[in-house]
Amino acid sequence: MAPSAMSRNDNWTTSLAEAQPVPYWLEDPGRPRPEPALTGAETCDLLVVGGGYSGLWTALLAKERDPLTDVVLVEGREAGWAASGRNGGFCAASLTHGLANGLARWPEEIQRLEELGARNLDAIEEAVVRHRLDCEFERTGGIDVATEPYQARELRDWHAELERRGLAGGTEFLDRDAVRAQVDSPTFEAGLWDRRGVAMVHPAKLAWGLKRACLRLGVRVYEHTPALTLRAYGAGMAVRTPYGQVRARRVALGTNVFPSLVRRMRSYTVPVYDYALMTEPLTDSQMASVGWRNRQGLGDSANQFHYFRLTADHRILWGGYDAVYPYGGRVRAEYDHRPETYARLAGHFFTCFPQLEGVRFTHAWGGAIDTCSRFSAFFGTAHRGRVAYAAGYTGLGVGATRFGAEVMLDLLAGARTARTELQMVRRKPLPFPPEPFAWAGIALTKWSLARADAHGGRRNLWLRTMDRLGLGFDS
Repeated sequence: MAPSAMSRNDNWTTSLAEAQPVPYWLEDPGRPRPEPALTGAETCDLLVVGGGYSGLWTALLAKERDPLTDVVLVEGREAGWAASGRNGGFCAASLTHGLANGLARWPEEIQRLEELGARNLDAIEEAVVRHRLDCEFERTGGIDVATEPYQARELRDWHAELERRGLAGGTEFLDRDAVRAQVDSPTFEAGLWDRRGVAMVHPAKLAWGLKRACLRLGVRVYEHTPALTLRAYGAGMAVRTPYGQVRARRVALGTNVFPSLVRRMRSYTVPVYDYALMTEPLTDSQMASVGWRNRQGLGDSANQFHYFRLTADHRILWGGYDAVYPYGGRVRAEYDHRPETYARLAGHFFTCFPQLEGVRFTHAWGGAIDTCSRFSAFFGTAHRGRVAYAAGYTGLGVGATRFGAEVMLDLLAGARTARTELQMVRRKPLPFPPEPFAWAGIALTKWSLARADAHGGRRNLWLRTMDRLGLGFDS
């Protein structure tokens, strides 16, 4: 909710008393045992570094393209333990962090990007069926909700713009009564329902299912095996790990928020910490008070926005709003928890759903998102085409990482495809400046975004300048 709508009631603090500081998704009893660490030397055709969605999709698709390809995957901890097991489970068709961002940056090819994104989400749904991925996949769609009158006007105007451009297929504008008929909150002023472009998943189960599928197809997976160094080795590459080494003809890097093994790429992303709460299961009467029969994923329209959705057992995940950039851009476990953010989120939750007063939160957690200056993934190669990378998904990677895996495999094969010809693939975002300029710029942008939310969406000179430069910062 917008800052002006924050709850003034202190009673909600008891709702956090029993919240465990761990990701709800990763506590699932179906969590698989980790694969053994690599010891000694390995050789392969393709080495995939990273056991999140990006790496797992790359390994799986490589085997589907050519079952004879010898694939090894190394993961520093356990598959899905980082962003892939901590996110909200919104699997969106958009490859560009939303249509508005894509239209602003690549207007000439937005139609093609939208088509490729829709095809990518269909392919994910097909993979869920083909590989029997038990990940609670639900093609519910998503609703962008307005919580201020000016946001309602903007949503209506945006939908009209999409209709004018022929990009509104599958979307429906909902006025106040219509959106509250879908999900009942006194804060909702309007909504824009994308009926087919978003699916809900259990994020950790998706990662674990992809891991099992990779193993069934013959991928050799080594967990608790961080990749330490990357260097050329003859006609291929060599990656050193704590207890061994992998020599490979080609390497795909799916490390995202963690420092890239290609050092020159490190300035293109920064970590931004995002936080979420999970409620206890709602009773039948509590569910009836909210409605939500169509189970869509929701996000509000403020710059500092919330995202929320239902789980299979009728819990509500509530996350977002604060986006915290640590000075120096380091990824550290100590940043995974932020009690002041949990308290703020709890207050906002009960402002949105006052009819749920008394509900308690069972889990509270955070994690790092890899953000780049254009908010959507970028791609490239290194070491004369023997290494490919994809990074910068900015929190919308559940679906887009599969597309990124296809791009990395195309680049490693030296293939010209509809994907590799995209401007989005061929061009990179601007890198972030060194400290202290990165921290100061991000802090000023965050302050300006909060100010815009509090002043009817009016963007100050700093934000307008960032818009003109194609830069910014997204919560």
